[in-house]
Amino acid sequence: MIHIITTGGTIGGRDLNQNEEKADNSQVNIASFLENANVSFKYHIDQVFDKDSRLIDENDRELISKKVMRSEQDKILITHGTFTMDKTAKYLGELNINKTIVLVGSFVLGNNLHTDAPFNLGFAFSSLNFLNKGVYIVMNGAIFGWKNVHKNIEKNRFESLT
Repeated sequence: MIHIITTGGTIGGRDLNQNEEKADNSQVNIASFLENANVSFKYHIDQVFDKDSRLIDENDRELISKKVMRSEQDKILITHGTFTMDKTAKYLGELNINKTIVLVGSFVLGNNLHTDAPFNLGFAFSSLNFLNKGVYIVMNGAIFGWKNVHKNIEKNRFESLT
C-alpha cells in the first residue's frame, strides 16, 4: 500500500493570487486522478493541509514529517507545491527516515486542461516501485535525490546542483 500525503500546491489547484495572500479556491481531488487512471495498487490518502507551498513553514514541515514517521507504510508519496518542494525534501532527508519518500507536484495547475499533474503522478508512483529508501523529488520524467536538487525559477524546472 502507498500512503499519499497531500499538502496543496499547484498539483492540488492551489496558487496565490498575484496581489493577495489568498489561494485560488478551485481544488483538485488526487483520488479522481487515480480513479481515472484505473490504478490497481492500494493507497490511502491523507490531507495534512491545503496550502500554496510559498506559505509552508517549518511547523508545516514538522507536521509532514510526523505524518511520515507515524505511517505504517514504507512507501510515501507527498503532493507538494513546487516553490518550496526542495526545502521540504531537504528537511525530510536530513531526518534520515527509513522509508521511500517521493515528493511530486506540477508546474501547471492541476485543474487546468493542460496540466502536467497526471503524468507527474504516474511517474512518481512508478518510481516508488524501484527507488531505494530515501527522499526524492520526481518531476517531469526526472528523479532527484534530496541532496542534489534545486528549482530553477527562470526555467521553471528542477535541476541537479552538480
